[in-house]
Amino acid sequence: MTTVNESLTVLIERNTEFASEFATEPYEVAWAREARWFVVLDEPPNGVEFRLETEISPDGLDWCPLEDVQPHVAGSRVTSWSVRDFGGWLRVRGSVAGQGQVKGSIFLALKA
Repeated sequence: MTTVNESLTVLIERNTEFASEFATEPYEVAWAREARWFVVLDEPPNGVEFRLETEISPDGLDWCPLEDVQPHVAGSRVTSWSVRDFGGWLRVRGSVAGQGQVKGSIFLALKA
């Protein structure tokens, strides 16, 4: 029997300007066993603290932080972190602290 690895990469935010607090659009991931976020900024976040946190939801409406995953602080132009055991829906909640904003894209890579 041949098995096929199933995977999908989704562009969640494209060329978005992030300032203060934000949350991405939710994405249904119930079929996946593991996920990895990729955040690609136009420039490194100089002079601002860009914090990112994975949130989970059973229905795409009500959200809570994924336990045992510390908020991720982006310190370079490209950053990534993985998540597992997340249930039905994922999104990123983030914040920009300091003077300015950051601009970039957020990708979600999923594997069955």
